[in-house]
Amino acid sequence: MYIETERMIVRNFHMGDVSDLHEILGDAETMKNLEPAYGFEQTQKFMEEFCIVKKGALAAVLKDSKKVIGYILFKPWEESVYEMGWIFNKNYWRQGYAYEACSQLIAYAFHEMDVHKVVAETIDCQKSVPLMEKLGMKLEDIQKNQAKDNLGNWADLYLYGMEHDNNFLNINLRGRT
Repeated sequence: MYIETERMIVRNFHMGDVSDLHEILGDAETMKNLEPAYGFEQTQKFMEEFCIVKKGALAAVLKDSKKVIGYILFKPWEESVYEMGWIFNKNYWRQGYAYEACSQLIAYAFHEMDVHKVVAETIDCQKSVPLMEKLGMKLEDIQKNQAKDNLGNWADLYLYGMEHDNNFLNINLRGRT
């Protein structure tokens, strides 16, 4: 897959991305609402097995520097339904990168892949929930005390989704596979 945005390229991972991905997955603050930070070997194994072999995630890469600044989970959940999630390097938070990459990926999924629905879940109601809503996703369920953060604390799990909507296709798709 290859999608070009104004500032980024969203593409499949390759082994040369391991150091950049480890800056993301190896950072405790970034991983706070997910799981404990990864060691380098764990990042390498995860990237090879999940991101590359299973094609379960995409890399969000800065055009100018070619640096991977984001990990975007994007995999089939059910027939014509895809699960989406994102983890971005904390040095690039609050600059619109996650929205830019994810909105283009959603448009691509609906327009080019004929996906019926995109879903996402989070325990992070400070950063992820507002982004889901900005992307046009709607709250579908809150599962009380359903998941643990990386410190072992129970947290509510927010489930969001959006169905194919032709109005969403007004986003300019700059790249194709």
